[in-house]
Amino acid sequence: MLGKTANGVFWLMRYMERSENAARMIDAGLRISMTRSSAAESEWTSILTALGLLATYLEKHDRVDGQKVINFLLRDTDNPGSVLASVEIARTNARLVRTALTREVWEAVNECWMILRQVLDRPVGPQDLPEILKIIRQRSAFVRGATHGTMVRNDIYDFARIGTFFERADNAARVLDVKYYILLPSIMHVGTASDNVQWETILRATSAVRAYQTLHEGEYDPRKIARFLILDKRLPRSLAFCYGKIADNLQYLADDYGQRMPCHDMVARINERFATSSIDQIFDYGLHEFVTEFLADSQDLGRQIEIDYRFYE
Repeated sequence: MLGKTANGVFWLMRYMERSENAARMIDAGLRISMTRSSAAESEWTSILTALGLLATYLEKHDRVDGQKVINFLLRDTDNPGSVLASVEIARTNARLVRTALTREVWEAVNECWMILRQVLDRPVGPQDLPEILKIIRQRSAFVRGATHGTMVRNDIYDFARIGTFFERADNAARVLDVKYYILLPSIMHVGTASDNVQWETILRATSAVRAYQTLHEGEYDPRKIARFLILDKRLPRSLAFCYGKIADNLQYLADDYGQRMPCHDMVARINERFATSSIDQIFDYGLHEFVTEFLADSQDLGRQIEIDYRFYE
């Protein structure tokens, strides 16, 4: 397969996942702003920070305002990280690799783009927001379902899956880091009511509230939640689960091509750290330090995959 095809499929699925992640972050921010209005500004600031868009937002707006943030994240054409921009980039990549996709996948991506262009054609008001967020989540799920249900399990499918889980893990790690170390910088907050609210927000931003409640009885506990989101392979958005899938798909590529690349050794080292670390060890080491190192390793892995599989040739 041509490197540019691998690149297109990889980024198609990364941007579809990114649009859904943004929608989930907005939903989490909306819930906090509605229930704790005094924390609304800091909550929206943390969401912009987690998405890496705070500086871009402040270039256009002099203060963080919930309604402005929502429209900035959903439909602002000057924001390359908005949902609308992400889906448009995903569609562009899908067009570039159209012959590598099934008809169902292409139609799911194209319909997602057309529908979101329509519903995001005008500023989004509070009354329309829940329905629009639901549409974004559903349309992303349709693309994922079409991919899973119709694509041959070959190298094209492997790059699609790697892109999905790469983006998902990156988002979960950034949410963990920003929520705990920007909103709760002092150990004095741990275990307080404010702390519990923020941990619940983390679960909502990663679509893990019901899963956590199903598997863990009692109150929210920072170590249990962190372990769930980092190490629990039952959760499809945990770091360990995502990187287990990335390793699997990279191994399928190695088997298909008959060649092991440097990226295979890199992902093995990352997974080894998940396998040999307990949550107590991670907290003793420093959650911020652990996540920061993971994000750096993840970025290095992404660059190495691009090099190994010649994404720009």
